[in-house]
Amino acid sequence: MNLIFLPGASGSTDFWQPVKQLLPNHLKKSVLAYPSFGGHPDHAEIQSFEDLQAYVLKHIQQPSVLVAQSMGGIFAVQAALQKPDLVQALVLVVTSGGIDLSSFAVADWREDYQLSFTVPEWFVAHRSDLTEQLNHIQCPVLLIWGNSDPISPVAVGQYLQQKMPNAALFVVEEGQHDLANVHADQVSALILDFIEKIK
Repeated sequence: MNLIFLPGASGSTDFWQPVKQLLPNHLKKSVLAYPSFGGHPDHAEIQSFEDLQAYVLKHIQQPSVLVAQSMGGIFAVQAALQKPDLVQALVLVVTSGGIDLSSFAVADWREDYQLSFTVPEWFVAHRSDLTEQLNHIQCPVLLIWGNSDPISPVAVGQYLQQKMPNAALFVVEEGQHDLANVHADQVSALILDFIEKIK
């Protein structure tokens, strides 16, 4: 089985390394780097959020399970919608999933994010709302949330679970927005159990 890991807004490919290393060697695992993010070089053809999204989707060329952190979940959801024949399942970790978060009590990450990372302005300004399309995602979906995450609180995961027909939600105790890295043992075990069931 092929697993493609999608980083969050930092673009850090190192973020997923602990989980990746804990998963069995018989699984094919790769972490997709975003041009202009996480210290990776710019790409002349990527000048907008839509360009970056197209870049990510272009790299999904075989049946795969997508494992996405935070903003990477928007790309994963779009891939499930646009390439349902190749996306076998989704693992979405503390993500917006492309929904409008204005009705949720979420902390605004953008100001602190811009102080910490150098990324294109179009990325920070982008807003997605895929709410009306989520019911079209028929593949199995594992939602992993933390109960101490102000950026994407559990209520967001619960909402996504309601909107996706085949979604299951697991809440990590004391998990914050970096829970996939900090609680790698638990997250890798959840992912392994999930993909064993969908084989």
